[in-house]
Amino acid sequence: MMARQVEVIESTAGEVTAELIRRGIPLQERVTITLEPDQELIPGRKEARARVVAAGLTDDDIDRLIEGAREAVQPYLE
Repeated sequence: MMARQVEVIESTAGEVTAELIRRGIPLQERVTITLEPDQELIPGRKEARARVVAAGLTDDDIDRLIEGAREAVQPYLE
């Protein structure tokens, strides 16, 4: 099996497809996109986080829950 090359590409949402085409990546090729938007992506996200913190969870607790979920699905991504 050939090792996958990881490459970070910064682009606007509207230019993602064009950027992939410029790099010769076929349209049917699976890619993973990490969103790091400048603006709030999901309405209500701050409110939801405030509720989780109000329920007594710390940022470390939240990070552990997220990491546990990632580990649970990782076998399905390989």
